[in-house]
Amino acid sequence: MKAVPEMSPQELAEASARAMWNDDAASQRLGMSLDHIAPGHATLSVTVTEAMSNGHGNCHGGYIFTLADSAFAFACNSYNEMVVAQHCSITYINPVRIGDRLTATAAEVSRRGRSGIYDIRITNQDGVHVAEFRGHSRTVKGTHVPVDA
Repeated sequence: MKAVPEMSPQELAEASARAMWNDDAASQRLGMSLDHIAPGHATLSVTVTEAMSNGHGNCHGGYIFTLADSAFAFACNSYNEMVVAQHCSITYINPVRIGDRLTATAAEVSRRGRSGIYDIRITNQDGVHVAEFRGHSRTVKGTHVPVDA
């Protein structure tokens, strides 16, 4: 692997994502896949299972939030800095059914100093917009890829 100073922004985003994915038991065990990573951007997807259903027979909102939160995490951690969520909110727009394939697409809105804002759009397999998530991030100490590697 190249040393961090020799990596392009895309290579650094990919290396950071690999390091995070290796330790992300929650996203992996829920069946999520990391479909795309780039500096400040990430796309994750998951198929809704019966185990994810609520009392109405739809996808429980917590699983939709978790998918969006995971996309948010990968997007804001794509610069090889440790970043955590400071505040998140979600608006549910359309119901999600068992068997739907959800895609969460995260995009950086602002990144200044230690703070960032990211918007995550969640759609189903037909492109129907099912939820909108906004995450505020805060950079903390640490890196995903050792800087002296």
